[in-house]
Amino acid sequence: MGALLPALSRSTPRTLGAVLVLVSAFVAVAVLLFKLTVFGATALYFVVWWTLLFAILPIRNQPETRPDHVVPGQDPGAPASPRLREKAIWTTLFAGVAFLAALAIFPLTGL
Repeated sequence: MGALLPALSRSTPRTLGAVLVLVSAFVAVAVLLFKLTVFGATALYFVVWWTLLFAILPIRNQPETRPDHVVPGQDPGAPASPRLREKAIWTTLFAGVAFLAALAIFPLTGL
Protein backbone atom coordinates (compact mmCIF):
# COMPACT_ATOMS: atom_id res chain seq x y z
CA MET A 1 0.00 0.00 0.00
CA GLY A 2 3.01 2.26 0.48
CA ALA A 3 3.65 2.83 -3.24
CA LEU A 4 0.07 2.33 -4.41
CA LEU A 5 -1.53 5.15 -2.40
CA PRO A 6 0.69 7.95 -3.78
CA ALA A 7 0.11 6.63 -7.31
CA LEU A 8 -3.66 6.62 -6.85
CA SER A 9 -3.77 10.03 -5.20
CA ARG A 10 -1.51 11.72 -7.76
CA SER A 11 -4.43 13.22 -9.68
CA THR A 12 -8.11 13.84 -9.07
CA PRO A 13 -9.33 11.52 -11.88
CA ARG A 14 -7.19 8.65 -10.54
CA THR A 15 -8.45 9.25 -7.03
CA LEU A 16 -12.08 9.38 -8.15
CA GLY A 17 -11.58 6.20 -10.17
CA ALA A 18 -10.05 4.38 -7.21
CA VAL A 19 -12.81 5.55 -4.88
CA LEU A 20 -15.54 4.49 -7.35
CA VAL A 21 -14.00 1.05 -7.82
CA LEU A 22 -13.69 0.51 -4.06
CA VAL A 23 -17.21 1.78 -3.33
CA SER A 24 -18.62 -0.45 -6.08
CA ALA A 25 -16.85 -3.45 -4.58
CA PHE A 26 -18.14 -2.74 -1.06
CA VAL A 27 -21.70 -2.16 -2.31
CA ALA A 28 -21.54 -5.34 -4.41
CA VAL A 29 -20.49 -7.36 -1.37
CA ALA A 30 -23.35 -5.85 0.63
CA VAL A 31 -25.86 -6.67 -2.10
CA LEU A 32 -24.61 -10.22 -2.68
CA LEU A 33 -23.86 -11.35 0.87
CA PHE A 34 -26.24 -9.32 2.99
CA LYS A 35 -29.18 -9.06 0.56
CA LEU A 36 -29.41 -5.25 0.60
CA THR A 37 -30.73 -3.31 -2.35
CA VAL A 38 -28.19 -1.34 -4.35
CA PHE A 39 -29.80 1.92 -3.24
CA GLY A 40 -29.92 0.87 0.42
CA ALA A 41 -26.31 -0.31 0.43
CA THR A 42 -25.13 2.87 -1.32
CA ALA A 43 -27.08 5.09 1.08
CA LEU A 44 -25.75 3.32 4.17
CA TYR A 45 -22.20 3.34 2.80
CA PHE A 46 -22.46 7.07 2.06
CA VAL A 47 -23.50 7.82 5.65
CA VAL A 48 -20.60 5.77 7.04
CA TRP A 49 -18.13 7.34 4.56
CA TRP A 50 -19.23 10.90 5.30
CA THR A 51 -19.03 10.34 9.07
CA LEU A 52 -15.55 8.85 8.87
CA LEU A 53 -14.36 11.61 6.54
CA PHE A 54 -14.77 14.16 9.34
CA ALA A 55 -12.81 11.88 11.68
CA ILE A 56 -9.96 11.41 9.18
CA LEU A 57 -9.63 15.00 7.89
CA PRO A 58 -7.65 16.41 10.85
CA ILE A 59 -5.14 13.53 10.98
CA ARG A 60 -1.52 14.54 10.25
CA ASN A 61 -2.34 18.19 9.48
CA GLN A 62 0.39 20.72 10.17
CA PRO A 63 -0.28 24.48 9.99
CA GLU A 64 1.63 26.61 7.51
CA THR A 65 4.66 28.00 9.37
CA ARG A 66 6.50 29.67 6.48
CA PRO A 67 5.57 33.37 6.59
CA ASP A 68 6.04 33.82 2.83
CA HIS A 69 3.34 31.19 2.13
CA VAL A 70 0.69 32.70 4.42
CA VAL A 71 -1.70 35.03 2.59
CA PRO A 72 -3.64 37.87 4.22
CA GLY A 73 -6.83 36.60 5.80
CA GLN A 74 -5.66 32.99 5.97
CA ASP A 75 -6.53 31.14 9.14
CA PRO A 76 -3.36 30.49 11.14
CA GLY A 77 -4.41 26.88 11.71
CA ALA A 78 -5.05 26.11 8.03
CA PRO A 79 -3.07 23.04 6.97
CA ALA A 80 -0.03 23.54 4.78
CA SER A 81 -0.72 20.34 2.86
CA PRO A 82 -4.15 18.82 3.57
CA ARG A 83 -3.66 15.75 1.27
CA LEU A 84 -7.40 15.53 0.52
CA ARG A 85 -7.09 12.96 -2.29
CA GLU A 86 -5.08 10.63 -0.06
CA LYS A 87 -7.59 11.06 2.75
CA ALA A 88 -10.47 10.29 0.38
CA ILE A 89 -8.90 6.92 -0.39
CA TRP A 90 -8.19 6.18 3.29
CA THR A 91 -11.76 7.18 4.17
CA THR A 92 -13.10 4.87 1.48
CA LEU A 93 -11.09 1.92 2.82
CA PHE A 94 -11.94 2.52 6.49
CA ALA A 95 -15.60 3.16 5.66
CA GLY A 96 -15.73 -0.10 3.70
CA VAL A 97 -14.41 -2.07 6.66
CA ALA A 98 -16.80 -0.34 9.08
CA PHE A 99 -19.70 -0.77 6.63
CA LEU A 100 -19.16 -4.51 6.19
CA ALA A 101 -18.58 -4.98 9.92
CA ALA A 102 -21.86 -3.20 10.67
CA LEU A 103 -23.70 -5.34 8.13
CA ALA A 104 -22.27 -8.47 9.72
CA ILE A 105 -23.33 -7.33 13.20
CA PHE A 106 -26.85 -6.11 12.32
CA PRO A 107 -28.38 -9.65 12.04
CA LEU A 108 -26.98 -10.54 15.46
CA THR A 109 -28.85 -7.62 17.03
CA GLY A 110 -32.15 -8.43 15.33
CA LEU A 111 -32.16 -5.24 13.24
